[in-house]
Formats: sequence, structure tokens, C-alpha cells
Amino acid sequence: MSNITIIDHPLIQHKLSIIRSKETGSKDFRELVGEIAMLMAYEVTRDLQLEDVEVETPICKTTCKTLSGKKVAIIPILRAGLGMVGGMLELIPAAKLGHIGVYRDEGTLKPVEYFCKLPQDIQERYCILTDPMLATGGTHCYSISLLKARGVQNIKLMCILAAPEGIKVVSDEHPDVDIYVAAVDERLNDKGYIVPGLGDAGDRLFGTK
Repeated sequence: MSNITIIDHPLIQHKLSIIRSKETGSKDFRELVGEIAMLMAYEVTRDLQLEDVEVETPICKTTCKTLSGKKVAIIPILRAGLGMVGGMLELIPAAKLGHIGVYRDEGTLKPVEYFCKLPQDIQERYCILTDPMLATGGTHCYSISLLKARGVQNIKLMCILAAPEGIKVVSDEHPDVDIYVAAVDERLNDKGYIVPGLGDAGDRLFGTK
């Protein structure tokens, strides 16, 4: 699938091994998810446009590069997507935030929307949709469709772990959306969880069951 990028940097893979462990507590899990997101953001933002700007150094004037074009919006899918926001804001502090609340019905595995709040100029922004886990892909397709319905044309989906089934669903429904992950796991189990995965990312981030 041409729209999937696996970011397998050694630092990311090392931190991923730690958050997979059931022995890793919520504090370390939260910090590591933020660090992984920050490292992944380098690759996700690789195609941001640049323009020339004149800068005066202590020695002389010179021409440098600065970001131009569309500004960035970070859109976490609640609640687990919130864990990736802090690390990304370390790199892109001027980014605006939106929030999409979609949960997966445990019986039907279908997405159910319960909250949506986006920047007013969302259609003018380069949007990065975040969620640690890309499992069935239903909530992600729903969220992408929601953004497109509001006029967003440039959407990136950034997840830490993905199942092949979820990647296929998103790629088939939204082939124009680039997907960035740190690893693609084996499969989904009969409950729709990623195997081997890391458990429920939301529960591990926030210490809930």
C-alpha cells in the first residue's frame, strides 16, 4: 500500500518495546508515548512547505528557510489520541488543536461519535490525526470523513501501532490519506484488539480499567 510509512527509527523501536510491556506503569507509558509521537512527527511533517526569509546573523545577512503555506492542526481522537499531543506540541508549539470523540462499540465494532470541536479555520490547515492504535480502522475512517466534510484537504493519520486489517480499511476508503506508524503487528483478535499490541492504550495512559 503506497500510502503507509513505517517509521522504524531505533529510538522509536526501543521506546515501543518498553510501552508494550505490561510491567510499564501509567507514568512511564504516558511519557514514552509522548516521546514516540515527537520522534514520529519529524517524518510526518517532512513535506511541510518552506519559503525563504532574510535573517541577520551576528556576522552578516543571509537567506534561510521558514515554514510557509498551510498551518498545522493536531487532531487527537479521544481519548487515547491525547497522549500523543504533548510530544507533537514540543516540535510544533504554534499548532492549533481540535478534538474528535469517537468510540468503538464493543458489540458491533462500529464507530460512535460523541464529541467534535475543531478550529474555525480547519479547512485551511495541514491536519495530523492522532491515535496510538489503528485496529479495525472504523473510528479512523469516520474521523477522516468528518474532517473532509468540513473542507480539509490535507490529512495525515499518525498511529504508533497498526494491524494489517485496519491499514487496509483506511487505505481502501481514503487512499489520499497518508498513514504513519511505528510498527505493523500481526493481526486483530476476535475482540478487535491488536496482537501482540500493547493492550488498551487509553486505559494504560490514564490508569483506568
